[in-house]
Amino acid sequence: MIETESKLNKRERYKAQMRPFDYFPELETLDFENLGEGDRYYLQDFGIFTAEFAEEDFTLRLRLPAGRLTAAQFQELAEILTTHDLHMIMTARAGLQMFGLESDNILSVFKQVNAMGISTWQSFGDNIRNIVSDVYDGVGEYSKIEAYPIVMQMQDHILEVPRYVGMLPRRISVGISGNSANVTSMFANDLYFSLAQKEGVFGFNVYMGGKNTEVAQDADIFLLPDEVIGFFAAFVEAFYKHGSRFSRAKTRLFYLLEEIGMDGFKKHLETEYKKSFNSGGELQLEKARFETYETLKDGTLSFCYETDFGRVTAEEFEKIAAFATEQNAEIRLGIDQNIYLMGLKEKCADLESPKLSNTILACAGSDYCPFSFWNIKDETSYLPLEKIHEHRIEIGFSGCAKGCGRHRHTDIGLIGLKTNNFGATDGGVRVFIGAEHTTGASAGRTLFSMVPLEHLHAAMSLIIALYEESGFSDFERYSAEVLNLFSEEFLAFWLLANIKTDQMLKFLPNESLPTERQDFGYEKALLEKYFAGLEVLDLVDDSFFEAVTALSKELWTIKGEDPHYKPPIERNSFR
Repeated sequence: MIETESKLNKRERYKAQMRPFDYFPELETLDFENLGEGDRYYLQDFGIFTAEFAEEDFTLRLRLPAGRLTAAQFQELAEILTTHDLHMIMTARAGLQMFGLESDNILSVFKQVNAMGISTWQSFGDNIRNIVSDVYDGVGEYSKIEAYPIVMQMQDHILEVPRYVGMLPRRISVGISGNSANVTSMFANDLYFSLAQKEGVFGFNVYMGGKNTEVAQDADIFLLPDEVIGFFAAFVEAFYKHGSRFSRAKTRLFYLLEEIGMDGFKKHLETEYKKSFNSGGELQLEKARFETYETLKDGTLSFCYETDFGRVTAEEFEKIAAFATEQNAEIRLGIDQNIYLMGLKEKCADLESPKLSNTILACAGSDYCPFSFWNIKDETSYLPLEKIHEHRIEIGFSGCAKGCGRHRHTDIGLIGLKTNNFGATDGGVRVFIGAEHTTGASAGRTLFSMVPLEHLHAAMSLIIALYEESGFSDFERYSAEVLNLFSEEFLAFWLLANIKTDQMLKFLPNESLPTERQDFGYEKALLEKYFAGLEVLDLVDDSFFEAVTALSKELWTIKGEDPHYKPPIERNSFR
């Protein structure tokens, strides 16, 4: 059905008036102190944007394909940060964002960054965003196909191309990895090329429709390495032509696949690709644990520098740049918000970070994003960081339901939200658990709809303690073989019952675990067996919902101001 132009969403109406590419020359004469709404829309396509709550403060987003940049670029970025008193955070797409720019320096810094070989084009807005890969691409022991040359081919196809600059129906995230084990999952991408094998040949299986809260679906397509760029070109054109341009809430690829199905979209793809697809191969992905130092294929070492949950100072940039120059090391940024140095001859403690952030992905937070309820990077102090670090449990911490912390693609996911469910408190966290994220088998499920921040440390500590009691050495396997055999409400009740009875009773302590998902009757019998004395069991009828609600409010209601609360800078005791 042909929709009228009046039904186009606001961004599409601006595109109809002028293409972003044609708007670009206006940057030279733009009054950055008096920007209109249209200006702010167009500027996003070149990596320039402002927050709704601080329109006079500008941010510049840097596009770093596969997270690659040189030591010289690192040093120049440090000088820019120092000169203009800026601060920098790493994104969950292996990019960088400069904060603190103003109307009188945003254009000059924009020009300086783009002149140093780092593009800011199409890093925001309705574009193919920064294309990511695994940080050990091409050099690590699990690397079978080097993806970086393909990443650059894909970027060259869309970067600064008038037809595509800001003109897609919505943003598209793309990931590709030729590794059989990745530092972190990539199934949150709209388009993901994952290592596969067919008839003894390595290539890529295609997955589509992922986002921060959904797992990408298997498209049943296998591509050889030299076929990826042709497929990518067909994909971009198919989405350009057939993606929805109406309600912004329904313009992501995920919703197009919901509407016309995977087979429907594949027909559009075949039209653009101009040949039929080979059916999918065998996915080549395994779980691996990556240490601070890893031995690479050529016998040299890599080093993982843990950032302050994505925050990096000018001093850190300078130190890392100097070290990389001295050691002739390559710098790569990971989608886990850590910085990696490749090609070291020996271990060196000069750069070791005191942070415990290696497996924790934290969104920008309220300091930088208008959608976040809390300063997520500081609220990580509510977590049992030492235990998380010890067991290498992957945590995704988002500041809102948009999920930039990829909370449903990690072992334990968190969303910081506001709540008045527990008395005089407005800080709460929704907890997700059970994602089988390595192979994209499943996203995390809601465990608790809300835990007051003041109780988050205790709740997380109990979850980890029960994991320790289970005997499993990997939390994702624990999820697959224990947690995911039970309903979310049963798991919530079991944990709350442990808190109520002051126990650490692991799931099914005295009997064998089942091998299939259990029904309500079985779960109810287990609770009656192990927590027979709890009065809230009387509230269990055909679900555990009322009992879980009553027990959580009994345990977590806060009366008045929390006496144990301390500002984040003083919360060292939580570590």
